[in-house]
Amino acid sequence: MFSFSLLSAISFDQLPGDLHTILATRPSASESKPALKDIFSFLDFTSLEGSDNHSKIRKLCEKAISFGEQGLPFPAAICIYPPFISTAKQALKGTPIKVATTAAAFPSGQMPLAVKLGEISYAINEGADEIDVVISRGTFLDRDYHVVYRELDAMRELAGKQTLKVILETGELGSLENIAMASEIAIEAGADFIKTSTGKISPAATEESVYTMLLVIREYYSRKGKKIGIKPAGGISEPEKALSYYWLVREVLGDQWLTPEFFRIGASRLADRIIEFVS
Repeated sequence: MFSFSLLSAISFDQLPGDLHTILATRPSASESKPALKDIFSFLDFTSLEGSDNHSKIRKLCEKAISFGEQGLPFPAAICIYPPFISTAKQALKGTPIKVATTAAAFPSGQMPLAVKLGEISYAINEGADEIDVVISRGTFLDRDYHVVYRELDAMRELAGKQTLKVILETGELGSLENIAMASEIAIEAGADFIKTSTGKISPAATEESVYTMLLVIREYYSRKGKKIGIKPAGGISEPEKALSYYWLVREVLGDQWLTPEFFRIGASRLADRIIEFVS
């Protein structure tokens, strides 16, 4: 059985009080314009809708580029479905914006491993820079932790040098202990990032889930000396909410994590709302 060695460092009973203390010191959005501009550079600017098409993705890319032309940082990446990878790569050519895509039976995770690996292989062949995969929550909740690990380990091996973000879908895991357990499995299997949500269920990202994931990342770093990234995603449309996650990362992991290499926010509407605050 998976030993979950990192969990012993987390006091789940104390966690809500500690979280409240951290967030109580957070500046408001109106006091945090420099941080809000920084958040632009952490954005995975996202469109994951059944109505997406090549024209819509080209417009998404044009909008992402326009942020940099307005004197704001470029988003770290756009996040799209696999059929649009080549379209996005062409539209973003000459910019620093990466192309991230979903794979591994997003959003449910309910497909055989061979199919999941086939999606990852397709995405890599199309030129994706980053792969956002999902765990099988059903398998996890059935306590088949080694199966979850083995699947993620196979995905890590196939992804090679591409950034691998592992989506836990925290809203389906049922408890903070389960979120911590899933975080540890993903990290031990080689995730570059752990990510809260697909954005397809509610609740998606929450302060409680992100704080729990950050504590696991901190403990792993203290033991192994390796940094793992964090990506809150799903329902993050207001600057105040984005700042909560920015503040949590800063307070739990430190300023060294406030870089696109280790911190992303997945969102679609957030960018326009930030512009309203900083303009």
